[in-house]
Parts: sequence; C-alpha cells; structure tokens
Amino acid sequence: MIGLCIAALATAGVILRPFDWPDWIFAVIGAATAVLVGALPLPDALHAVGEAREVYAFLVGMMLLAEVAGREGLFDHLAARAVHAAAGSARRLFLILYLVGTGVTVFLSNDTTVVVLTPAVLAVTRHARVPPLPYLFGCAIVANAASFALPISNPANLVLYHGVLPPLGLWLGRLGLPALAAIAASYLCLLWAMRDDLGTRPATPEVPELSRGGWVAATGLGLSAVLLVTVSALGGRLGLATLGAGTTVALLVAIATRRSPLPLLRHLTWGVLPLVAGLFVLVAVLDRIGLLSTLGQWLGQMSATSPRTTAGLSGIVVGIASNLANNLPVGLAAAAAATAGDLGHLVRDCLLIGVDIGPNLSVTGSLATLLWLATLRRSGLRVSAGQFLGVGLRVMPPALILALLVRLCLPG
Repeated sequence: MIGLCIAALATAGVILRPFDWPDWIFAVIGAATAVLVGALPLPDALHAVGEAREVYAFLVGMMLLAEVAGREGLFDHLAARAVHAAAGSARRLFLILYLVGTGVTVFLSNDTTVVVLTPAVLAVTRHARVPPLPYLFGCAIVANAASFALPISNPANLVLYHGVLPPLGLWLGRLGLPALAAIAASYLCLLWAMRDDLGTRPATPEVPELSRGGWVAATGLGLSAVLLVTVSALGGRLGLATLGAGTTVALLVAIATRRSPLPLLRHLTWGVLPLVAGLFVLVAVLDRIGLLSTLGQWLGQMSATSPRTTAGLSGIVVGIASNLANNLPVGLAAAAAATAGDLGHLVRDCLLIGVDIGPNLSVTGSLATLLWLATLRRSGLRVSAGQFLGVGLRVMPPALILALLVRLCLPG
C-alpha cells in the first residue's frame, strides 16, 4: 500500500509540477523514497534504472539530431519553403506543414516535432501573417498521431516493448495501416476543428538560405533515418544506433562549421533522463506489490475468451489513462502487465496504439505535448488546458477508434 501511494503521489507531481519544479525531480524523489522506506530493494531499483539504457541512448541521440538541425536552421528553411509551396492557400499550407510534421515524427520522433519544428512553424506563420494556432496544433497532434508509424517514432515504443522491438517488417505489417488511418483521421478532424481559423490568406515570406552546416545536417539526418530504419529491419539495438547517429552528425556539422560541438550539449533536455529512470523505478514498485501481474493475468484470462474485444477495450482504456497519468508511466505499466499476462501481439499492439494516440486528448497526455506547451510559452503564446481539450475531444476519439478497428481487422 505504501508503494502504491508513493507511485501515485510521484506521478501526480510529474504531471502537475507543483512549485513549478521540473517534472524529473518528482520522479526521482518518488523513486528514492520507495527505496528508503523499503518498498523496493536497492538492487531491484538499480536493475530498473539499468533496464532503461536503450531508452536513454535513443533519447540522447534524437535530441542531438534535433538540436543540430534546429541550430543550423534546417527546419526554418523547410517551414518557409512550405509557405511558398502553399501559394497563398491557408488549407494547402496547413496540409503541407502537417505532412512535414508527419515526416519529422516518423523518422526523427515526436519529441523532435514539438521541440524543433514547432518554433520554426511559429516563426513562419508570423512572417506569413496568419493565425498560428491551427498550424501549431498540427505539430502537437501529428506528433502523437504518427508516433507509431515506425519503432523510432516515439520513445514510448521502446518503453512498451522493453527495448526489444519487433522487426520492422512485422511492425509495418501489424501497425503500418493503423498508423496511416490515425494520421489521416487526425488531419481531417483537426482541419474541421480549425476551419474558422484557416480563412486568412498567407503572405509569402523570404526563404532563408540553408548554410553549409544546414546542408551537412540535412544530409546527416537523411542518412540517419536510413540507418535507423535498416537497424530496425534487422532487429538491431535502436538506442545505440540512434546515439551513434546523433553523435556522428553533431561532430560532422562541427567540423563543417568549425565550431565546437560542446555548446550543443547545454541545450539538450537532460532532465528527461532522470525522469525516465525514476518512472522505471516507480513501475518496478507497482510490479513488486503484484498490481501489474494481477492486471496482466486478468487481461490474459479475458483475452483467452475474447481476444479482439479485450485488445480493443485495452487500447481505449490506456488511451484515456494516458491523459490521467501521462503515457510514459502508463506505457511502462502496460508493458509490465502485458509481460506478466503473456499477452499476444494483438493486445500489445492495441496497447501501443492507445499509449501513442491517447495523449492527443489533453495537455497532460504525453511528454511531447508538455514539451510543445513549454515551447509555446517560451515564444510568448499560451494554450490553456481547456482549449487543448476542446480540440482533443474532436480529434483523438475518432483517430483512436479508427486505428484500433483497422488493427483488429488485420491478422496476427
């Protein structure tokens, strides 16, 4: 009971951030308290921290790739080109920026979309003299909607599969069509929700020249995407490959621009690493008290009699739960329950869909959405929880249900 209370309080701290403290502090305090009061032995806590090593490597590698591209103006360049391609049509601009966000999410993760593409889109909409919110919401929504198109599209994917992801061919066979359905449904629903704000004809700003460092970064990102997709297809370690790709691209850009790569490290969001470590420990606490194994066994029994109904309902439940407790701890708990209950591919895939799309309902749903809000605040814009919920209620449920239905219609 003590362990459950600690985990609940720590998770609430991560989401609500009282005293305006960083979220990782509450995860670390909760994990340390669990060890100190004996809810989890120290060796088990250290083992839980070590289990996340692939996630740490993946996050650092993606942050390096995103920061390099952002610093060299690559995303500013792409966003400005999108305005030119729109040729004065707000809806065409909305579609083009949504597709750019889809590509960035699929190949560089959802966190890259909200941290690097969002400020670029904001800057371009200001130059184009159009209301920025429809295009900014596009960044936030597609960051979650497209985040299970590939294993590398969301750190939560590694979490749900404990770093051992299915080979790329199996992934695409089971989740490729549901991902396309989620991306398309989210676009159409968001377009309808934002229709009144898409009446202003965009002006055409100048396209900033891409520097030598920008070209090196663009080439490096393209090659990194090919590398990571290849590693995923071969069943290799994505975390280590991502870290290697990020480090290599950062060094190549530093050589091309004759600038030290060390200042780059100061701009990385290092707090996400202790946040992940603390959450892994808190989920280990829940596992130790038997909560997750009981849940897994219960799901296993339901799945044995009604596999598709259980899978679909599980995806909806974790999708909603992600907005109450954030999708990272929910994903960790779902992964532990799936392992304990020996659940099959169908249930685990539906859990993944819920964990990835569900956060589009509210601002507390995912780390990506929280980063999106922080990015907007730094730029002087504020989106309230009610404002996001109003959009999320019109976008998330149709996309989640459609993606789950598509997955349930597929074999396996």
